[in-house]
Amino acid sequence: MKKVVKFGGSSLASAEQFEKVKHIISLDADRKYVVPSAPGKRNSKDSKVTDLLYKAYGLAEEGRDFGKAFAEIKERYAEISDGLGLNMDMSGEFAEIEKRFKAKQGEDYAASRGEYLNGILLAEYLGYTFVDAATVIFFNEDGTFASEKTYSTLNEKLSGIDRAVIPGFYGSMPDGSVKTFSRGGSDITGSIVARAVRADVYENWTDVSGFSVADPRIITDPETIEMITYTELRELAYMGASVLHEDAIFPVRREGIPINIRNTNKPEDKGSWIVQSTGQKSRFVITGIAGKKGFCSVNIEKDKMNSEVGFGRKVLQAFEDNDISFEHMPSGIDTMTIIVHQDEFIEKEQSVVAEINRLTHPDSIDIESDLALIAVVGRGMKSSKGTSGRIFSALAHANVNVKMIDQGSSELNIIIGVKNEDFENAIRAIYNIFVVAQL
Repeated sequence: MKKVVKFGGSSLASAEQFEKVKHIISLDADRKYVVPSAPGKRNSKDSKVTDLLYKAYGLAEEGRDFGKAFAEIKERYAEISDGLGLNMDMSGEFAEIEKRFKAKQGEDYAASRGEYLNGILLAEYLGYTFVDAATVIFFNEDGTFASEKTYSTLNEKLSGIDRAVIPGFYGSMPDGSVKTFSRGGSDITGSIVARAVRADVYENWTDVSGFSVADPRIITDPETIEMITYTELRELAYMGASVLHEDAIFPVRREGIPINIRNTNKPEDKGSWIVQSTGQKSRFVITGIAGKKGFCSVNIEKDKMNSEVGFGRKVLQAFEDNDISFEHMPSGIDTMTIIVHQDEFIEKEQSVVAEINRLTHPDSIDIESDLALIAVVGRGMKSSKGTSGRIFSALAHANVNVKMIDQGSSELNIIIGVKNEDFENAIRAIYNIFVVAQL
């Protein structure tokens, strides 16, 4: 077998964590390609190295002295190196970074150095070959990922290397300048490497033992999802579940490579498996619950709107013309509701309302703010009777008023709208009826 293993920032925050990582890798000879993040927080009061780099570069860009901030970054790496007994001389690397900061090489370059330096350290500690991501991961002129060039280059490069460390989070533009993925993008790098080498498994090591059925900030010690499909994960990630960067799914999905979310601090835990499809039944009817606050609904009423050709298109045009995307669009015979992000909509609401009136001449338009959306997701829902009824019964018993319902045609998810103030109670009520009641 061939495994790609990615370790997050908390997994590589200190020399002690590096030792755990080496032990994990040594337990399985199939763990051939390693993708590290930059060092994360060592404790709640600590700073992530990426944030320190942003801070130092911000000072450099303003033409101010960034020596003190940069010294803090050097200290973090020296502490790791010395703690592992490596005694590496990284002065040349730091001198080059400092020089490029002064030359204002860009925020992406600055942010990427956390992974770059951590990759050099980890490769030395493991005895693996270091491969700079800028030489094997590429972006197009418009900043989009250059997949074809990347996969062929990576495959060719790594086919001749038995064990390698490839830093996460960044690649290069056609002119050679560094370009990063969005924050948390080391997950994406791991997925890209897994596809390029046609890995059997992509292991993503972090500080939790997989995905939880619900947000642990709302539910105390929630159950872990043992197996989840790519599609289910996409639904949950979009609604706020954040253990894995949502874009990390796409490279491995096409090849059917499973992702295993594991805990660096509890390597004995099996974690969560993310797969293309499975015949295995989930432990519960639902797979997971996730949600977000901060939405508002625009409710449009007009008699016989269903028989007016182009009515929906005209309504959506009013939002498009104001550069506002919509989340959901439940509708009836004489009603249509558009759900949008409140912070995007609030400043443009009168402009949108005016354009809807001009284009469609509705009977009324009503706006309701401070809404939360909750996604109840699960492949088991389509074969289980009464799922919606149980959800609404649980919410009624919790005195939560349902403001909106929207179910996808795949029967994989049900979206429920509630007031922001009812959000946590609604999550608890749904979790209790589907999980606690079945334990």
